[in-house]
Amino acid sequence: MNLEKLFSRAKEKGITDIEIFSSDRTSLNIDIFNGTVDKYEIAATEALTIKGIYNNKMGRFSTEVLSDDVIEEILDTIIASAKEIDSLDDAIIYEGDESYKDLSDIYNDELYNLDVQKKIDYLLKLDDYLHKYDNRVKVVETMYSEDTAAVLLKNSKGINLTNKANAAFIGGSVIVKDEVDQRVGFDVVISNDFNDFNIETLAKDIVEDALASLGAKPVPSDSYEIVYSNGAIATLLSAFQGIFSADSVQKGLSLLKGKLEEKIGSDLVTITDDPFMKKSAASRSFDDEGVATSYKELVSKGVLKTFLHNLVTAKKDGVKSTGNGFGGGVDSVNLKLEAGSSNLEEMIKSCKKGIFITNVQGAHSGVNAVSGDFSLQASGYYIENGEKIRPVALITVAGNFLEMLKDITMVGNDLKMSYYGVTSPSIKVKSMQVSGS
Repeated sequence: MNLEKLFSRAKEKGITDIEIFSSDRTSLNIDIFNGTVDKYEIAATEALTIKGIYNNKMGRFSTEVLSDDVIEEILDTIIASAKEIDSLDDAIIYEGDESYKDLSDIYNDELYNLDVQKKIDYLLKLDDYLHKYDNRVKVVETMYSEDTAAVLLKNSKGINLTNKANAAFIGGSVIVKDEVDQRVGFDVVISNDFNDFNIETLAKDIVEDALASLGAKPVPSDSYEIVYSNGAIATLLSAFQGIFSADSVQKGLSLLKGKLEEKIGSDLVTITDDPFMKKSAASRSFDDEGVATSYKELVSKGVLKTFLHNLVTAKKDGVKSTGNGFGGGVDSVNLKLEAGSSNLEEMIKSCKKGIFITNVQGAHSGVNAVSGDFSLQASGYYIENGEKIRPVALITVAGNFLEMLKDITMVGNDLKMSYYGVTSPSIKVKSMQVSGS
């Protein structure tokens, strides 16, 4: 599409400012089920969102047809949609920032160009390794998913920005069985460097965890010291990440409303949004509105320091946007609970009567973002006098998110990005209520 022609015709039609946001995404997905390629899919999507201000109101048009033939239709639709808007809140086209961080190193061309057959062969090797690891492994599924995201933002105020990032994950799932029980093991590794994928280590983690959970039973309902694995707490954090959105706060949908500069967690808790994180396909130097992104501490040593803003929410609160305007709303880029100095073994040894939770389920339905209360099915291991005694399943851990943050007594040094895109280490919580047998 001839963008200069688009901008020129927009001005002629009375559209004072106009902006285009182009998103080009390619993905590769491969699934292996019991040694056979079950899914092989390459997909590419390209979309263009055009915003324009007409009579101080914002009109929008979205299309996948990027040709000069639709310019008139685009502009007429923008004008028509602007006439239907009652609110002036979102009528902002950003003029740009002085500088944007150079993120040319977040895209790895070698990953993208690596022969697909090599990726399939590597996944088949993982499948074979999982099958042969132990004769109690009965069902194996392995998966590889790779995403490349390229975005372009250009507007009539002079912004002309591009960003390209990619990453992949390789993972596996097994079902293990013995004479009386069967359990599931699952794990993934995320990176944009194929050399980071070690199938022997990944297979060992998946199968050993599944085998160790055979024979799992509930524990008596009581209060226990709790150690969350990095994956389990990342899942819980992902369910609550929306509470940091200024949009949710302004609408009364976040438990953090009115708590800026208040202590909401222990001194060990620092939660950040890191848009410059290496090896993440989400990393960006600018948001969808053209605001420069920045590394920021949402919670610093337990104190709530800021909410995440786009241009509209920032205007309402009289602050500067934090560069978190995505998809027409507000979102984090790479949410992370920063690492501490403890290791997982130390946390487990510190428990007199506790539970090491390795998995939680229902995190996105069993949480209340307004009250902070949650109740989740969990599994893991019972700890007594610093030793893992036996596997535990069919338990429910319940509490309040902010109370849990305040009760964190140890934070691990084992940072890991989860399947949900949240990065976290393991943590220890002083005590939580567990329902079991």
